[in-house]
Amino acid sequence: MTGQVAGKVALVTGGASGIGAAVAELLAREGASVVVSDVDELKGPEVVAGIKKAGGEATFLHQDVTSEPRWIEIVAEVEKRYGRLDVLVSNAGIGISVPSITDMTLEDWRRQNAINLDGVFLSVKHCLPAMRKTSTRENGGSIILMSSLAGLRGAPGLSAYSLTKGGVRLFAKSIAMECAGVGDGIRVNSVHPGIIDTPIWGKIPTEAAGRGQNAPIDPEERARFATPLARAGHAAEIAQGVLYLASDMSSYVTGSELVIDGGMNAGGVARKS
Repeated sequence: MTGQVAGKVALVTGGASGIGAAVAELLAREGASVVVSDVDELKGPEVVAGIKKAGGEATFLHQDVTSEPRWIEIVAEVEKRYGRLDVLVSNAGIGISVPSITDMTLEDWRRQNAINLDGVFLSVKHCLPAMRKTSTRENGGSIILMSSLAGLRGAPGLSAYSLTKGGVRLFAKSIAMECAGVGDGIRVNSVHPGIIDTPIWGKIPTEAAGRGQNAPIDPEERARFATPLARAGHAAEIAQGVLYLASDMSSYVTGSELVIDGGMNAGGVARKS
């Protein structure tokens, strides 16, 4: 541990598994007190127990990110326990794939928007005032919004998901300018993972969903052909990027997008069979 975020208090939504869990664990290992929030009341406490066993400080709070009353309670609880909030990692999100946008139900459209967009909006709306209480121009807080490579480029079958993640990208830039305009010292950036080996792939129906099935996607197989580095990324690799944005090492970075995708957004490479 090098203590890159020592003394900071961080809130990580969707922190019970995948990228969120890796982020929470790394921030705690680097000295932050971490609040892990999630709807998963089984895995969330397990993540916190692991952090504490490793000598870190963490708390689990059950949270549906689409509930505004719960956001008010979450922020109040963070301030009560730790007296401040320095880092927000708005990570909670879902992905719904359909063969065509014409196959998507309005219910699924609204559910994905509620979690991926409303949840991010509410996180910033309610965490920003708390962060401003202790943030200064010289020593400011950091808001990190989890977007996706799908927020930078089109993806067949994921048009609705891309809409939400593209919205997160521009929301981050706009809030960054808002914070810079008032001089509160808070930096706002988005992170754009590519194909990362996390449990979310088992929850995204493929084209087979149109036939009433749920065939999980193998991220490693997909990444082998789709990414220049020819492999899926790991949650810990995304967490390293988040740590950089949460730490003072990124003190001059705001309104930016950190792409961690094995080179997918840059282009493609010819492979020998």
